[in-house]
Amino acid sequence: MRLWRDPLRRRWLLWAILAVVFLIVNVNRLSSAVLAEDLMVAFGTTGAQLGTLHAMFFWVYAVMQIPTGVLADRVGPRRTATAGGIVMNLGAIWFALADSYLAAMAARGLVGLGGSVIFVCLLRFSASWYRADEFATMSGLGFAASGFGGMLATTPLALAVDAVGWRAAIGGLGVFGLLFSIVVYLFVRDTPTNAGFDPIEGVPGQPSLTNAELRRNLSAVLRDPYIWVVSVLLFCSTGVNLTLFGLWGVPYVVQTYDVSVAYASVFTLLGGIGTTVGPPTIGWLSDRLGRRVELVLAGAVAFVCALGVIAATGDPPLWVVGSSFFLAGVLLGTFVLTYTIVKERHPSSASGVSTGTINGAGFFGAAMLPTVMGWALDAYWTGDLVGGVRVYTETGYRVAFGIATVAGAIALACAIWLYRHERASNSSN
Repeated sequence: MRLWRDPLRRRWLLWAILAVVFLIVNVNRLSSAVLAEDLMVAFGTTGAQLGTLHAMFFWVYAVMQIPTGVLADRVGPRRTATAGGIVMNLGAIWFALADSYLAAMAARGLVGLGGSVIFVCLLRFSASWYRADEFATMSGLGFAASGFGGMLATTPLALAVDAVGWRAAIGGLGVFGLLFSIVVYLFVRDTPTNAGFDPIEGVPGQPSLTNAELRRNLSAVLRDPYIWVVSVLLFCSTGVNLTLFGLWGVPYVVQTYDVSVAYASVFTLLGGIGTTVGPPTIGWLSDRLGRRVELVLAGAVAFVCALGVIAATGDPPLWVVGSSFFLAGVLLGTFVLTYTIVKERHPSSASGVSTGTINGAGFFGAAMLPTVMGWALDAYWTGDLVGGVRVYTETGYRVAFGIATVAGAIALACAIWLYRHERASNSSN
């Protein structure tokens, strides 16, 4: 079969297998928005407690990113992703069966532990099977898979929950993911050579590294100021998007506009569509133009505007909310370019640890912002409960979106720093 015998074709099949597991990661991490009311009732949580339950995934995920980079560089994406997929989906099944808040926290942490390795493995696989001038495109396609998972975590998940209940829906997803993790081990190979092919022209070799080489790579990455600036940028931008689409976006629309969860999930679905369309399109454009930092800066400006309009008005027309959510998803594509910026500053042997480091920063943002926004909402709780769910005021949501806008402004400041240093570097050459 030509698809299997041609390395330029087979790499797409193997990439797609890993991408499906990453899609499942994103369904799990963004499911809280649709499940918010069910989880509040099931575990009797406040807004801050719900934010912490949601964020438990991201705390574990973030802490694991540098170890994940080391694993991907040393052990390889095939075995690392297989183990991660099994752990994640066992955690999802446990979460579906949890009968207490503490059990749900532990299960959510296990989901984060397993899911933490998948994206870096996808990037490491791409570095071994695709040329350097294809990497931004492949990074964008990885986020598109994530965006499609985010889409499934909105209206489709809401309809599934309505049909069978949230426990059966999440448990069924875990069983499917567990089986698909075995597919990763059976079919994915770390490099073309491992798959029985000659090296692909233009793709740098990815040798196994010694512990000393791993330590040198990690030291060089942590000394690079670009790593720290990009980390702050992703802390803010990724943290805001995952908090918006993964937790508070649906309750905001439900309580501000008095609509059903299924209807409100359409608006986070628009964000998922934006995340699916934006990163591959902007990655492709960046590869063709050879431009990175300029697109990051333009995206950061638009990102602040999209968040600020909701913070400023509180209850703009729903088409404005939908447009803002969609635009925030699309603009993720500009921030994804920072992965390519960092990768191009370090040798290919350090691609796992460099991308893992900045990826971890993004998920620290996703771990902290849900709880911070939950505190803000609790401060404006009306004292009323509807079906066991706390009712928050429009002012509370304006404050929460104000926090998101400030985070976006910090990301913009980081983008300006990158742009100025890029221009200074080019003018000195």
